[in-house]
Amino acid sequence: MKAFVSKGSLENKNFRVIPLIIWFTTLVKLPLFNVTKRGFCTCLPKYNLNTYLGRCGHGCLYCYAVKFPSFTGPTFPRTKLLEQIVEMVKNTRLKLPVMLSDCTDPYQPLEKKYEITRRCVEVLAKHGFPLLIVTKSDLVLRDINLFRLTPTVVSMTVTTLDEEKAKFWEPKAPPPKLRIVALQKLAEKGIVTTARIDPIIPSVNDDPEEFEELVKNLAEVGVRQITASTFKPVRGFFKNLKRLNYRLYQRLYRLYSDGSWVVGYKYLNEEKRRRIIERLRPIVLKYKLEFSSCREGFPELNTTVCDGTAFCRSMLDKFIDYSSFK
Repeated sequence: MKAFVSKGSLENKNFRVIPLIIWFTTLVKLPLFNVTKRGFCTCLPKYNLNTYLGRCGHGCLYCYAVKFPSFTGPTFPRTKLLEQIVEMVKNTRLKLPVMLSDCTDPYQPLEKKYEITRRCVEVLAKHGFPLLIVTKSDLVLRDINLFRLTPTVVSMTVTTLDEEKAKFWEPKAPPPKLRIVALQKLAEKGIVTTARIDPIIPSVNDDPEEFEELVKNLAEVGVRQITASTFKPVRGFFKNLKRLNYRLYQRLYRLYSDGSWVVGYKYLNEEKRRRIIERLRPIVLKYKLEFSSCREGFPELNTTVCDGTAFCRSMLDKFIDYSSFK
């Protein structure tokens, strides 16, 4: 709370000057997710909460968040959220879904010690906010009891079932098999699960047979929706890849050479992007799952809301006509 002393004043009967003091407060609310329409984003309104700052502990080579200064350098916990979350929830009236998180994994290794995500989930759930949990970690299983208190969707990123590929691209994240097991356990407890095949890296994890195996496994453990997105490198990625794997660098650099930069990301050209998404879509539909792409510019290929929140939005009809997806 701050005090502001105005240039004006009030005067009493004895003509003494009394400063006019106006008290005001800055309300701390849940932050809205930043929708960038120039980047083909089709997300509906929602809140977004990053419980950790600095570089995510999973150290994924393809991480897009490193272009933001707040998500570079050592990982550190936002311990102030342990108390601040109560005030944020109290000051936020509209109960849109809350995403944890877009730029860092809410269940990365530090969460075992600090439990900041757990505290936030607990407060949000008890106040009836729907939850969208985006993670690569099986640590998410710890909080099943809290997810059951409010409509919750857990969106697990699984880019490949190939352990060697995963070790290269996602060196400190839990292996794909653990993520698949986590999805199964969540579904068995009644938690809605979706999966993100994101990013799809051309010539790395875009083979039709690999898509088939991955989607089949995801369907078998109860996943309801697949969200797909092609790889969109940030500046500096190719320099880093060149140092780690020169042959792979040459191949990817050539594939992206005719692409374009959109809001700080290098996109494959439209034809290549569409070809990849249209390769995956029929496989997903074959297993009777919902399908959506993320920031691709092809909303007509989606069968539902892109991020999976169709499963937890009580106010969905106010925002969208489902018939437009069919």
